[in-house]
Amino acid sequence: MTATRSYRSALAPLTALAAACALAACTVGPDYHGAPAVAPEAASAATFVRTPAQGVTTTRAPSEWWLAFNDPQLNALIAAAFEHNPDLRAAQARLRESRAQLQTQRGAEMPKVSASAAAPRLREPNLSALSQSSGSSSSSGGGPLQVYTAGFDASWEIDLFGGTRRAVEAASDEADAVQADLADAQVSLAAEVAQAYIDLRDEQQRLLIAQRTAELQQQSLTLTEQRRAGGTAADVDVERLTTQVETTRSTITPLASQVETSLDQLAVLTGKAPGALDAELATPGPLPVLPASVPVSDPATMFAQRPDIRAAERRLASSNAQIGEHVADFLPKLTLFGDLGFTAADPGHLLRKNNFSWVGVPYLQWNLFDFGRTLGAVHGAQASRDEAEARYEKAVLAALQDANGALSRYGYQREHLVTLQKVQNSAQRSAVLMRQRYRAGTSTLVDLLDTQRSEFLAQQDVISGQAELLKDFISIQKSLGLGWRSNAS
Repeated sequence: MTATRSYRSALAPLTALAAACALAACTVGPDYHGAPAVAPEAASAATFVRTPAQGVTTTRAPSEWWLAFNDPQLNALIAAAFEHNPDLRAAQARLRESRAQLQTQRGAEMPKVSASAAAPRLREPNLSALSQSSGSSSSSGGGPLQVYTAGFDASWEIDLFGGTRRAVEAASDEADAVQADLADAQVSLAAEVAQAYIDLRDEQQRLLIAQRTAELQQQSLTLTEQRRAGGTAADVDVERLTTQVETTRSTITPLASQVETSLDQLAVLTGKAPGALDAELATPGPLPVLPASVPVSDPATMFAQRPDIRAAERRLASSNAQIGEHVADFLPKLTLFGDLGFTAADPGHLLRKNNFSWVGVPYLQWNLFDFGRTLGAVHGAQASRDEAEARYEKAVLAALQDANGALSRYGYQREHLVTLQKVQNSAQRSAVLMRQRYRAGTSTLVDLLDTQRSEFLAQQDVISGQAELLKDFISIQKSLGLGWRSNAS
C-alpha cells in the first residue's frame, strides 16, 4: 500500500504536466473542407445529358442489378466471384492492411510503457589480497552481492501541435479510400462476370444457328447431288451448294473456340481452374431477358455511390492531412520520460517504501536547422494534395463520361436492334417464298442460295445485337457505381 501511494505521488506531476500540454495543444496545417465542386451544372441536373428518350426511367437503381435478369446461373456466378475471385481477396487483404496501419498510427498517440525485472549477482575484487601483494594495509573486499530490481519505464511524446493527430487523420482517410477501392473492385467484377456470361450465351446461340443452318444446307446439297445423278441438276448447282455449306461450316470452328474461351474466363473470374465450369455451362442456354425499363439515378446520386469517386475524395483528404503532419516538424517536440522502480538485496523487501525510486524528465527538442528538409517535405505534401485534387476532378469527369456514353450506346443499340429484327423478319419471309418458288421451278438456285445466306446472317446479327444491348445495360450499371456490398471487408 505504501509503495502504491509513493507511485501515485511520483506520477502526479507528470500527469498534470501532460494534461496541461494536451489542453493547450493545437493542430497545425490546413483543415479539410471537402472536395472542390466539379461540373456543378451536371451535378445538379435531374438527368444525364445522353439519357435516351425511351427505355429508361429516372429512379434510384438497385445495387444488385443482375437480379433483374432473373437468371439463376448468372446470380450463382457473381456470388461465387465475390467469394473466391483472387483480385477481390487481394483487395480485401489491402483493406485489412490499411486498417492495421491506422491502428499502429493511433497507438503513436499513447504512452509507451515497458516493464523490467532483474536479479544481478556481483562479486567485488578481493582488495585484501591485492593490498598484501603490494604491501598495503587496505581493508578486504566483501563476498558476492545479490541485488533485485523491478520497475516500469514510460515515454510519451506530447502532441503539442497536432502532428500525430494529422498522421492519424491521414491514415484514417487512406483506410476509407482503400475500402472504397474494394467496393470499386466489386463493381468491376460483377460487370466483368456478367459480360463474360453474355458473351458465352451469345456465342452458344450463334453456334447453334450455324450448326442448324449447315445441316439444312447439307440436306439441300444431298438432294441436289441426287438430282444431278438423275440428270435434272447441273454440276454448277452442286458446286454452289458445296461452297455455301463449307462457308457456313467455316463459322462454326471460331465460334466453338470462343465458347471455350468464355467458359475459361468465367472459371478464372470465379476463382476456379479453366474447364471447371464446362459441365455446368457448356450446354447452350438462352440470353438473359432484358428488363422492360432501365432505372437510372441522377448525376448527384451517381457521384455519391461510385466507389472510385469516394476513393479519390478520401485520398484528397488524406493528402491534405499530411501537410499538417509535416508542418508540425517545424515546431518543438515535448517528450516525457519516467521511471518507477524498486531495488533491494532481499526479494522479500523489494516493495518496501524505502526501496522505491522514481525519476521524471520532460525533454524538449527543437530541430532549428535542417537545411530545408522539413520545408521540402511540406512542399512535397502540398504538391501531393494538388495532385490528389486533380485526380478527384478527373474521376468525376470520367464518371460523367462513362455514364453518358453508356446511356447513349444503350439508346442507339435499342434502335439498331429493332432494325435488325425487321431485317430478320424480312429475310425469313423472303426465304420461305423463295423456297416455294424454287420448288415450283420459277426461280433459280442462285436466288434460293442468296435468300438462305441472308436469312442466316440476319439471325446471327439479331443474336449479336441482343447481346450488345445486354452488355450496354451492364455498362450503365457499372457507370452508376452499382454492384458493391457495404459490409465487405
